[in-house]
Amino acid sequence: MVKLFKFVVIGGAATLLQFFLLWALVKAGALTPTLASAVSYALSSIFNYLANYHFTFASNKNHKQTLPKFVVTVCIGMALNTTLYAVALFLLQQILKDSINLLPMAYLIAQLFATLLTLIVNFILHKFWIYRG
Repeated sequence: MVKLFKFVVIGGAATLLQFFLLWALVKAGALTPTLASAVSYALSSIFNYLANYHFTFASNKNHKQTLPKFVVTVCIGMALNTTLYAVALFLLQQILKDSINLLPMAYLIAQLFATLLTLIVNFILHKFWIYRG
């Protein structure tokens, strides 16, 4: 349970970073919301790896053992996150198209949905594959 708590704290910090980057990239008009979601996921993954390696799982494995597994996990997570995000964004835009108040927030609501589902898969991969010792 302690590892799950630490994982959630680190994941929460990484998620805040991801949401900030998503918001900044969309507001700046630098990327489309779906691409911004994927890029922000990838960038926040660097923090996530280092914090989980040292703090959550206190891994004694060499980075040569854990980093390739983490990269695979990030690719799986990014594919899952981006797919869920794109679907949720499309659905929310359809549902909220008449809501002046909520439609501008649809991309953040979609990211919340995608993040929650991706969290479950990420924890399982981290605990049982990457840092298992």
